[in-house]
Amino acid sequence: MATYAVEVVYRGIFQKSLSRNICRSIVLASRLEGKIGTAFGRYGDSPERNGIPAKYFAVVAGDPVELEEYLAQYEPTEVDVSIVVDDTLCKGVESWAWYGLQPINALTKPDGAVLVTSYQEPEQLKEDIHVKDQPYDLAILKGSKSFSGLWVYKDDHTDVRILGALARICPDMVGLDSYKEAILQQWGDQRKVTSAERAFERVRRSPVEPGEGNPAEPFSFDLPGWEVMEEALVIPGIEPGGGFRGGEGGFEPVRSSVFKKFSTRTMRPVVNFETCTKCTLCWLQCPDSCFDVTPDGLYDANMEACCGCGVCEDVCPVPDCITMVGEEAFSDNDSQHDHWRRDRDDYMGWLRDKIALGKSETRSHGFHHVGQYDEESQTVEVGYDD
Repeated sequence: MATYAVEVVYRGIFQKSLSRNICRSIVLASRLEGKIGTAFGRYGDSPERNGIPAKYFAVVAGDPVELEEYLAQYEPTEVDVSIVVDDTLCKGVESWAWYGLQPINALTKPDGAVLVTSYQEPEQLKEDIHVKDQPYDLAILKGSKSFSGLWVYKDDHTDVRILGALARICPDMVGLDSYKEAILQQWGDQRKVTSAERAFERVRRSPVEPGEGNPAEPFSFDLPGWEVMEEALVIPGIEPGGGFRGGEGGFEPVRSSVFKKFSTRTMRPVVNFETCTKCTLCWLQCPDSCFDVTPDGLYDANMEACCGCGVCEDVCPVPDCITMVGEEAFSDNDSQHDHWRRDRDDYMGWLRDKIALGKSETRSHGFHHVGQYDEESQTVEVGYDD
């Protein structure tokens, strides 16, 4: 039989257990069909910082020799299915300054599939996913981001629903009956089997043609070859910075031209410059120094440096001056302050629209304490997307 590979692209810490469960279950289900498989993780440079894109892989083969041959490489260079458990990752992923920003479909085989858990429509997601020169399918499993944390796990059936959808998208790798049996062996819960069956029935699949999608060239950089590398280990320092936008007033730090953090973000701050009291707290408390000080004493969040942690919203003393909004509501990293200075009325309308959108959805950076999911799930029926 052919060898199949699946990648799960997830948010570091928040979705680590989720991704491990998915890949482990693929391997267990494959063994029920007399196949052999393995699952393993691959990370960025700092895998345990919240939100950093990371990957888990599952590889299924017909016999041990095929599996060993396939794994005689650091990681798969192409996969049959790219599973995305946070739809904001469709904008691209950067494993923390290692490869530069990579399209979410970079490893997806021609005629393979990108499977996304999302409430967005295919056309919305296609606006984010970078153009590929081969056809593939975009499959959407209706559902929200499933975030938990390092010590807690959100058992909302996202893992088994992914398995059910995967059986529909890539049935030659593992069939639905094997996934159902593996689910019962691991959890002994018929509700989880029902969730997998419903996902199998409801997953939507849309073809994506070559050239269709986001035409922007992903951020990238050239790694130095051995002929240009300096002696020993040399890390050039970064200049401290100067005036805002190169002027004499305000302050804008110099940032690394290759070290970008926006792929870590699931939410971003939007700022009401009209109500800002210039208290400096957002600027002082930001762990990534992403705020630029404007000549008029306001603070403009640099969206290429912001990782979306939400500290600025928490420390701001003015109600609704800084509001975290889901990243799916944005299509660029443009300066909010520039927009406000250019057309204040238009900016305030834009701000109200974004905040309204942000408050229409449940937003989360993950769980903060053991038992939080049990508290929240008392009023939520898990595993169903009606």
